[in-house]
Amino acid sequence: MKILTLAKTEFRRLTASGLARLALVALMLVPVIYAGLYLWANSDPYGSIKNIPVALVIEDTGATLNDKSVNYGQQVHDQLIRDGGVDWIDASAEQAASGVKDGTYDFVLTLGPDFSTMLVSAGTATPQQAVVQLTTNDTNSFLASSIAATVAEKVRLSISEQVGEAAALQFLDGFATIHDNLATAVDGSAKLVDGTAQTQAGASTLASGAAQVNSGAADLASGAATAASGASTLSDGAAQTNAGAQNLAAGAAKTNVGAQALASGLDTLNSQASSLPAQTAALNDGAQKVAAGNAQLATLAGQASTASQGAADQVPVVRAQVVELTNGLPAEQQAAILARLDALGSVVADGNSSVQAAAGQVSQLSGAASQVAAGTKKLADAAPALAAGISSASNGATQVAGGTQQLADGSATLASGTQQVADGASSLADGTQQLADGAATLKDGTQQLADGSATLATGTASLNSGATQLHDGLVSGLAQIPNYSADERQQAAATIATPARVDTDTVTKATTYGAGMAPFFISLAAWIGIYALFLIIKPLSKRALTAIKAPLRVTLAGWLAPAALGALQMAAVFFVVTVLLGFTVVNPALMLLFMVLASVTFVAIILALNVWLGSVGQFIGLVLMVLQLVTAGGTFPWQTLPGPLAALHHALPMSYAVDGIRQLMYGGDLMLALNDAGVLLAWMLGALAFTYYLAGKATRSRTLRDLRPSLIG
Repeated sequence: MKILTLAKTEFRRLTASGLARLALVALMLVPVIYAGLYLWANSDPYGSIKNIPVALVIEDTGATLNDKSVNYGQQVHDQLIRDGGVDWIDASAEQAASGVKDGTYDFVLTLGPDFSTMLVSAGTATPQQAVVQLTTNDTNSFLASSIAATVAEKVRLSISEQVGEAAALQFLDGFATIHDNLATAVDGSAKLVDGTAQTQAGASTLASGAAQVNSGAADLASGAATAASGASTLSDGAAQTNAGAQNLAAGAAKTNVGAQALASGLDTLNSQASSLPAQTAALNDGAQKVAAGNAQLATLAGQASTASQGAADQVPVVRAQVVELTNGLPAEQQAAILARLDALGSVVADGNSSVQAAAGQVSQLSGAASQVAAGTKKLADAAPALAAGISSASNGATQVAGGTQQLADGSATLASGTQQVADGASSLADGTQQLADGAATLKDGTQQLADGSATLATGTASLNSGATQLHDGLVSGLAQIPNYSADERQQAAATIATPARVDTDTVTKATTYGAGMAPFFISLAAWIGIYALFLIIKPLSKRALTAIKAPLRVTLAGWLAPAALGALQMAAVFFVVTVLLGFTVVNPALMLLFMVLASVTFVAIILALNVWLGSVGQFIGLVLMVLQLVTAGGTFPWQTLPGPLAALHHALPMSYAVDGIRQLMYGGDLMLALNDAGVLLAWMLGALAFTYYLAGKATRSRTLRDLRPSLIG
């Protein structure tokens, strides 16, 4: 009996009745149903996240940034609604709290009242973190909670990026402002350096000038003192001049009065002088007569004088004679006589004196009369000329009166002017004194100015040095401050907010989540499908073992029938994956062959277990499925497994089935797929060899299990 004959025999057995065919078809569909439905249900779960109901609670009251009102909570709300990552539903805090409990919402995202305030505080000295409150309920779905965490993290990253970019832009704008202001400061410092240099030169010039001013002030003080003295002298002189002018004015007034009177008198005299020649002639005649009479009188007076003198001269002689005559008389009589005589002598002497005096006067009167006569003679002679002179004098007096009037007026004016001069001289004296005092003060002040100017020159030199250092420092600082344009700042802010980005360079790529899980579930479906087939397939034909005693053919025949069915299962699964689900397969033919290889390998393994241990081996096949479900690395990387399970990953065949399908489906390394195929082939050959060994053993003897069915079977 050949291998194909044995396989056909088994197929006929499996399809001998309608129920058997129905059972075979149902078991054949197990991997298709398992893999197809699971991969269909999970073909693109992330694309369906937008159907997850999520409550969005926005309580943000906004804040103020740069004198502008901002509400980041509302911005986040609008952004989330616009993105539509999940089914965002606006809700109040109460609605969200009750909804997440009763399953209306899978989770709740809440932005509190101070959300914007906390974000704005990032640009202050007391930054505070804004809180994105995420409320989940694992009774709704654990994965929903995981998705919620992912969504919240995306929201946080988006907010951080936006706020970070705004803060960085504000920071860079501040730098730009600092740069501009520092550039202005540099320009100002350069001007300051120039100004301080000029100030230094000016201070030196000022110091020199102040010294000169001080010298000049000293000269001025000295000159002012001299001027004050001179002004005082001038004031005194002016006062004296004024007094003289006043006297002159008074004298001029008097002179004018006298001149007026003189003019009047001369005018009168002139009016009367016309008769002066005649009168003087008459006067001369009378004077001549008086002179003649006086001459006669003088002669008579001379005679009288001589006589009187003779009489007076006789008195002592008479008294002497009386004394001699009266010597005989008592002394009292003599004395009485002498007394009377002396009295008479006194009268004579007195009379003589009077006569002498009168004679002298008469003589003088006679001389004077002669002179008067001579004078009247001259007067008479000069009277015509005198009258003419008086007339001229009258005219001149009139002119003099006019001149004295002008003199009086001019003197008054002069007096007034000299008064003003005196007053001015006094003021000048006071002023020059003040000038002298001021000049002295100026001298002291200019000395202080000179000292201060010297100090200022020294200070400005230090100031210039400091300004130069300041300028150099500002230039150095300016060179160290970045000077970005607005676009560069915007780009830099975006870069600071998101300093790193992920550039995905995929060697291979699964198009969807279902495509990513397909290799694992195809492998698992292959194992489940084979495991299910062996529920109705007899591992080896005992009749053939007994009849033909050809263990190799029996073994291959026992492997070939389920292998063919497994290959058919894999073809159906491949059709579902590539056609119905539309997953992309880079190497479809190789992948189908590899799937068939995995399936027939699993057939060999489960066959060996069934041949070896019967129903117990079937159960071990289930245990192996569970172990491979965990260790195959279909959902999580095998590196995450604990050590013993990681060792099983390298040992069990499903790990290589999953890896090989991945390589072929995603367009990976064909050598790795070939290596995986080699491992599977080794498992298959090993299992078939072990089955062959067991079949050969079965042709020679029967085990106790053949006679005593196991508890499971």
